[in-house]
Amino acid sequence: MKITSDYVDVPSPDGGQIRTFVAAPQSEGKYPGIIFYSDIFQLTPPMVRSCSRLAGYGFVVAAPEIYNRLEPPGLVLQFDDAGKDRGLDDARKTPVAHFDADCRTVLNYLNQHPKAAEAKIGAAGFCIGGHLAFRAALQPDVSGTVCFYGTGIHNGALGADADAGSLARVSEIGGELLLVWGTLDPHIPEEGRDTIEAALKAANSSFSQRHYEAEHTFMRDEGERHDPEASDKAFGEMIRLFRHVFA
Repeated sequence: MKITSDYVDVPSPDGGQIRTFVAAPQSEGKYPGIIFYSDIFQLTPPMVRSCSRLAGYGFVVAAPEIYNRLEPPGLVLQFDDAGKDRGLDDARKTPVAHFDADCRTVLNYLNQHPKAAEAKIGAAGFCIGGHLAFRAALQPDVSGTVCFYGTGIHNGALGADADAGSLARVSEIGGELLLVWGTLDPHIPEEGRDTIEAALKAANSSFSQRHYEAEHTFMRDEGERHDPEASDKAFGEMIRLFRHVFA
């Protein structure tokens, strides 16, 4: 499916702007909307390609800059030590309440998008974005969520807060959840994945998991960690979940 794409400045209630990459099918019609979160490096070329690819399957995809309150619009961090340090520092300076507020703002934008189907909303994200997607699943209008190697879910590490408390709120997740892990990922060890699974089971959540023998950020199509086969399989699982929940 052919798509269109552009960068949009989404107004936020506090008077700011959330720079957002938006990709949507060219064809006329209404499509489910997906908020798609980046890793700490913001809207890098690999992230933009992932959004565009997802849109080509029949979705309106909106990827916000997660550090819009701290960084100038359009800033893309490099995949080097300086970029990593800046991204992590920006994360540490951002209260979870700001992440949550921006989530609601972008979801509202999707609900009003001329090509988005009303009441059909999903979420996805990589790394820190996987955790942000997990929190998006707490929103009542999010029907399906895919978290790719979401960091900090198991121990509450997110932003400036000592503990985001995401796992404590799993009973609020009303839609379906897919968790994608790399078993060689040191940031989310096996015991961390077990903690998340136990909390979801205790809450009787509707969830599934996929494990790949791959490293952290294995879906980023740049760098030595990229695993093309695992990436394609994981991407396919995302499409299956979204098509199921929006059928």
